[in-house]
Amino acid sequence: MISYVKGSLTEKFEDSVIVEAGGIGYRIFVPTSVLEHLPKTGETVKIYTYFSVREDAMSLYGFLSRQDLEMFRQLIGVNGVGPKSALGILSALSPDVLRLAVISGDAKAISKAPGVGSKTAQRIILDLKDKVKAEDILDGYTEPISGHGEVSNVGAIGKEAIEALTALGYSASEASGVVKKVTITESMTAEDVLKAALKHLAFL
Repeated sequence: MISYVKGSLTEKFEDSVIVEAGGIGYRIFVPTSVLEHLPKTGETVKIYTYFSVREDAMSLYGFLSRQDLEMFRQLIGVNGVGPKSALGILSALSPDVLRLAVISGDAKAISKAPGVGSKTAQRIILDLKDKVKAEDILDGYTEPISGHGEVSNVGAIGKEAIEALTALGYSASEASGVVKKVTITESMTAEDVLKAALKHLAFL
């Protein structure tokens, strides 16, 4: 019903925000990953939303991208995972880290989320492994082509670097996070990205 809300960010709470649009203040529940990337209060924000209707409540859940909203939708499609549980999972694990955990079958990483046991983590992996794509993880690994307004997808290189780091013993979260800090261009190889990522790790 409500695809997104765009307006002035008026308040921030531990689990939600208030966005004023058209004279109406919408309370939107968001994961901590969204809170960390919001602008200052008073500035304009656009949040993609999921409208949950239950017998006892109507709630809005929001994310900063359609891809992350889709990750939320996929989570609540898993038997036993409701909107609040899904929000808790996406607060403990960023959407990219969760996607990587699903693809790599890392139930241990998913079970770190509050209220998620090993059985639920395995169910999430089983239900989502055919729905989550590596390309979704690597949407952030893009660089504009100089002189053109286009974006070149260099996600495959980023994915190779992440796989190499996890093979070296780094967690999926650490590997994904550090590779995102590297500015990847089309001229770079996976080895170049790996070396740059290792330099970042050396200074952490």
